[in-house]
Amino acid sequence: MTPTLPHDPWLETQAPAPDAVTKALDALYAAGPAPAATARATARARATLRAAADPLWYAGLERSALGPLYVALSARGLVSVRFGLTEAAFLALVRQQTGQTPVRNPARAGAAARQVAEYAAGRRTTFELPVDLSHVTAFQRQVLLAASRIPRGQVRTYAELARQIGRPRAARAVGQALSHNPLPIVVPCHRVLAADGSLRGYLGRQGVATKQRLLALEGAR
Repeated sequence: MTPTLPHDPWLETQAPAPDAVTKALDALYAAGPAPAATARATARARATLRAAADPLWYAGLERSALGPLYVALSARGLVSVRFGLTEAAFLALVRQQTGQTPVRNPARAGAAARQVAEYAAGRRTTFELPVDLSHVTAFQRQVLLAASRIPRGQVRTYAELARQIGRPRAARAVGQALSHNPLPIVVPCHRVLAADGSLRGYLGRQGVATKQRLLALEGAR
């Protein structure tokens, strides 16, 4: 049983009255952190735990047929492919995409970078790379998987891809999903054209010219 302290009027007379600053601090402590601050702290904690449980690694090649080339991957597969960018810009894109900062590890990721470079140089026709699409939306995953099934040397239109995924009126949304493809070349969004056969835009250095060169490399144009 917890003992009860005797009432002591002297203690009450000696305790100073709280000033305005003390009252304000007491009110802040009682209210707790602001919701936005709590949300930011929670997001940082989750990102830290995710990075510890499922790290990302990256590697790059300073020179390739596409310019500087970088790839990032998780234990499940390839997460990002970018070319024509600086290393700092690549890392910023991966952080934006995944919420994580990959660790440079050529032993883990170097082979994937070389496969992409070999394909772009015409020395490879297929990839031996699992992909990790856990960082894209469900709709974008549908679109990317449909694009990945387009055979080498063939092309499809955005409208055809929309019909293929059961969304016949979503040709524009399909185009938007492909414009944010995190795995260009490996997931061959360059094989998707406008309804009139025009190339439209493309990711990376030299945009449409790169798309045209990849299609020519594959014998599609």
